Amino acid sequence: MPDARPQIACEIAADRVLAGRVSLSGQILDVYAARELAPGSVVPDLTEPNIRQPEAVREALRGVLDEVAGRSKDVIAVLPDAAARVMLLDFDTLPPNAKESDGVVRFRLKKSLPFDVEQAKVSYVSQPAKETGVRVVAAVVMTKVLEEYETAFRDAGYLPGVVVPSMIAAMGAAQASRPTLVVKVDARSTSIAIMDQEQLLLFRTLENMRGVTITGEQLAEDVYPSVVFFQDTYHLNIEHIFVSGLPDTGGAGPALRAQTGAEVHELVEAAQLGAGGSGSAPRWRMAGVVGALVS
Repeated sequence: MPDARPQIACEIAADRVLAGRVSLSGQILDVYAARELAPGSVVPDLTEPNIRQPEAVREALRGVLDEVAGRSKDVIAVLPDAAARVMLLDFDTLPPNAKESDGVVRFRLKKSLPFDVEQAKVSYVSQPAKETGVRVVAAVVMTKVLEEYETAFRDAGYLPGVVVPSMIAAMGAAQASRPTLVVKVDARSTSIAIMDQEQLLLFRTLENMRGVTITGEQLAEDVYPSVVFFQDTYHLNIEHIFVSGLPDTGGAGPALRAQTGAEVHELVEAAQLGAGGSGSAPRWRMAGVVGALVS
């Protein structure tokens, strides 16, 4: 049965738009492209308007998607991490009925969100908890914020059939059969995920106004509390570290390695990007698009 997922992914970030098309093998991008955005065009936020310059964003979307999409109009839309909230919720059980289960998840989310969950879109998956029960990974975005991004894609002539936060998409590029730390830096936030046996155990998004100019020492300092919490909670040590969003991953390597003893690698490998790249699409910025397509 053919894969129903779109073969095109496009990320709207605070400073640029990036897109790619996956190969028939599903392992590399045949073609990819990017366009920079003027400062202030997109201001990712949970509750405030995000797309401040709709015409500029629409033209950037049209430019990259026309370059990579071919005849396809269906797109995986990748949103900035600061525009969504990802939360882990533990339950003893969940009702088998989907509507009842959704109500239970929303009730728990209501206590932890800075906005009314009834005015938000909620998507979640469940996985077995480490001990007993069920762990829910929930992604929440305000309906009005989601509609801004979906409208931008539609105005550019494309259909956002799947919508996913950038870090959740990027995690698709990481192999996590052993305790694995994934760190993704963008212009406004740093997202941290820790996985083991392909299951998500910790997820945090931190404000990062230093953007990609953050030093390795500063990044390690931001990540350290999450590493300690994971080690204390699960009594496991980080064995693999993947970093994306930094032009020089090597700068973060020594500091992160000193904390964990694990080697540090770029999340997106050169082999995952084919020769068909153009525009300002550096490999270190492509994790959201690559992960959305190769996972």
